[in-house]
Amino acid sequence: MSHYVFTSESVTEGHPDKICDQISDAVLDALLAQDPESRVACETVVNTGLCLITGEVTTKARVDFNNLVRGVIEKIGYSGARAGGFDAKSCAVLIALDQQSPDIAQGVDEADDHEGDPLDKVGAGDQGIMFGYACDETPELMPLPISLAHRLARQLAQVRHDGLLNYLLPDGKTQVSVVYENDQPVAIDTILISTQHTAEIDGISEEKALRDRISADLWLHVVEPATADLKLKPHPDSTRFLVNPTGKFVVGGPQGDAGLTGRKIIVDTYGGYARHGGGAFSGKDPTKVDRSAAYAARYVAKALVAAGLARKVEVQLSYAIGVARPVSILVESFGTGIISNADLTALVQERFDLRPGAIINTFGLRQLPSQRGGRFYQDVAAYGHFGRSDLDLPWENVDTIAAELKQATASLGAASVHG
Repeated sequence: MSHYVFTSESVTEGHPDKICDQISDAVLDALLAQDPESRVACETVVNTGLCLITGEVTTKARVDFNNLVRGVIEKIGYSGARAGGFDAKSCAVLIALDQQSPDIAQGVDEADDHEGDPLDKVGAGDQGIMFGYACDETPELMPLPISLAHRLARQLAQVRHDGLLNYLLPDGKTQVSVVYENDQPVAIDTILISTQHTAEIDGISEEKALRDRISADLWLHVVEPATADLKLKPHPDSTRFLVNPTGKFVVGGPQGDAGLTGRKIIVDTYGGYARHGGGAFSGKDPTKVDRSAAYAARYVAKALVAAGLARKVEVQLSYAIGVARPVSILVESFGTGIISNADLTALVQERFDLRPGAIINTFGLRQLPSQRGGRFYQDVAAYGHFGRSDLDLPWENVDTIAAELKQATASLGAASVHG
């Protein structure tokens, strides 16, 4: 298509599903910080006045889960009189964690295709397919719609935490529609922000007046700062700006909707711009390839684009439970590659070690929580796992491997590569 509009959404850290993702990853952080060999599959459920953590854990760590959960909820902003029906201090916290199945543990601990190499002995924690994606639409090599949606969601939370807009409450969603011409973004068509707020703002309680006030504040304090450094900016005369389309958003968070871990997998990845294998990330230790191989696939795709080998790249990996080496690897460049998809795939197979044990070692996935003061995975649980300029994520650091790919391609006699 030469002309189309593509839309992606994000959510704030106070969205019910994102609360669950952050709690599940806080559990993972706490366990890995004490015992890097911990096996974790933690799921969280929240509803009015209730938080349940469940799943399977094998660990030597000792963690006060009750205090941990309440701390996450309070930091997000659900505490005190403004918490509605979900307060960090008074909500019920239920713990229902079992030990990991020995059948799964056996496959991870001793892969069936090992040949003496220690990394061959770490099998995939499950079967599945994972996709990674990168494109040259933004400096972080992410699609523009999801990049913008995350920017707005982060800024929305920031002005709430800072007290700049002290009527804002934790729950919120953003959505951005971008106009494309010949596969290049040319305009921002629509911005939608739904944000929870108090029932009254400076004496204003009438629905239309409330929405007008919130709209004006959000454009000034959220939209403009979040997009100030971009070449392609929204404009009040040409970009449609929708705020709380139902009129008001007072009841939100777990009081308004139940939340579950793993229900925002498109928000976590590429905003629907690329395919998704279906596996969620949060609450899973690095042996779960749903998480670690998705990080590796992003690393591969970003490295190929950063090396100038294609303008956009999608990488598919597939695994079998208990088997170390990927069952398949596929690279798709959508006609933008300077070499064929087959050659790109062969280059990836030659240059990247995509066994789960190798991925874990390359990125230091077991040690990151202890190295970062006991908190790492919780920080990527909101506002996306990829393209994060605000976090130092090992799977985003591709400068070295991109340089190696350029050199390898040049030595094969490929066309000159421009990074």
